[in-house]
Amino acid sequence: MSRILVTGSADGLGRAAAEALLTAGHHVVVHARNEERAAALEELSGRGAQLVVGDFADRDAVRKVADELNASRPLDAVIHNAGVWSGPAVMPVNIVAPYLLTALLRGPRRLVYLSSNSHLGGRPSLDGADWRGESAGSYADSKLFVTTLAAAVARLRPGVLSNAVDPGWVPTRMGGPSAPDDLELGHQTQEWLASSDAPEALTTGGYWYHGRRLEPHPAVHDTAFQDRLVRVLAEETGAAL
Repeated sequence: MSRILVTGSADGLGRAAAEALLTAGHHVVVHARNEERAAALEELSGRGAQLVVGDFADRDAVRKVADELNASRPLDAVIHNAGVWSGPAVMPVNIVAPYLLTALLRGPRRLVYLSSNSHLGGRPSLDGADWRGESAGSYADSKLFVTTLAAAVARLRPGVLSNAVDPGWVPTRMGGPSAPDDLELGHQTQEWLASSDAPEALTTGGYWYHGRRLEPHPAVHDTAFQDRLVRVLAEETGAAL
């Protein structure tokens, strides 16, 4: 059984993925933004899940979570699920935090980044990106960046399986009650990529939607854009990939 971190697992897709992996017998690490949100994870903690707490809009909190995890048994996989839809935390949470965790965590051989169909509307430009969240960020841009990060990690770390997943527009707190996509299908692909030994799950550099590998925005596989993104994030955070 694997040890798997699911970020942003207090509710929605993260909670569903953590529950499913725990039920399957994996050692799951759940994450909440603060102690109030952590209270919602008491049931999973009671079933054996480890809990880490940290606001991913705060880089120091991300580093603290990474330090805490590095001090215990190494992770086998990370599902980078935490995300926000709008506001100043968009870039810090949706791209800076997963980049920092990728750079700082020791051990994971499988990385799954939550993308979105919205990434197709993102701008493949880093000019003026507000990494520190001093103003409202573009959700589409953030998802293009994190999908590109997944592809970059697949190329730069050949021993790691790195993939991006579009979970669909599902009826979670973020997606809203009228979202048309299937909630169950919305979390199964990331669980499969994080834990399965099926041949297709042991591939890397993919952009997935409901178990199918699709073509992402052309910029995602532009190695020059990947390199610029990684370089800028390394300079911005002081953490080299």
